[in-house]
Amino acid sequence: MDILLRHQLNALRAVEAAGRLGSMAKAAEELGVTVGAVSQQVHKAERRLRQPLFVRGPKGLVPTAFGAPLLAGLSRGFGEIARALSAAEGRAEHVLTVSVAPVFAAKWLVPRLARFRDLRPDLQVRIDASVELVDFAASDVDVGVRIGTGPWPHVRAAHLLDHGLFPACSPALAARIGGLDDLARVPIIRDHNSPAGWPTWLAGHGRAGMTLGPGPIFSDASLCLDAAVAGQGVMMAWRVLAQDALRDGRLVSPFPRPVPTGRSYWLVTSDRERASAKVKAFESWIRAELKE
Repeated sequence: MDILLRHQLNALRAVEAAGRLGSMAKAAEELGVTVGAVSQQVHKAERRLRQPLFVRGPKGLVPTAFGAPLLAGLSRGFGEIARALSAAEGRAEHVLTVSVAPVFAAKWLVPRLARFRDLRPDLQVRIDASVELVDFAASDVDVGVRIGTGPWPHVRAAHLLDHGLFPACSPALAARIGGLDDLARVPIIRDHNSPAGWPTWLAGHGRAGMTLGPGPIFSDASLCLDAAVAGQGVMMAWRVLAQDALRDGRLVSPFPRPVPTGRSYWLVTSDRERASAKVKAFESWIRAELKE
């Protein structure tokens, strides 16, 4: 089997593709070769193994009892190879892979990336927009930005910025708000994924349990921001999310004093490796941007 693995990788790749796709024609298209070439490689593997791997069924190729577990193992093996190559590529010195939440990427990081590229034109930045925790040992991610209380296992977390909440809305809607009681008479935008936002802010102003006005509910903070800019209600914002809209006047805050949440933004990196020069450059840059 070792000899087969060393000398028959093309045959194994053809077998895996044909089994996964259920068709030699589809395997040939995926591999960029002829159908005859795939058929020849499959037959080569069958001769080496002295066992048939497929039978033809009404819907295409069907693995034999011998072939089915082999195909499953081949798929896992080629998948691991693909992930290893991807990780090696991602960890190249000229590539910086950053994991951030989608809303942070869309509303804050991406609009500022040109300034980082101006600072480090030698680096290619890859954004992994995800809320999943990063397993640095098993991924190609170099650095992440997360919101939480910290610390987390198996990562090094450096504090960036405290997370505070405050209401924000369009200037026209803000003109209708003179005090806290007016929040019961204007549309209130709610974030389905952050239901504690408004109660936390109200409690911080001594109005826990206050009834707020009705309004739209969204499952994404970006949509809440877009709705607030469109004048559809008052949203519960935080500085990084609403910073650009506040600066250019699309949003204003009728009650600008933020209420702390006990959470913060953190820069997370692997605790098993020393920070690389490219990660240090990104940390220095993002700290300067957040300070602004």
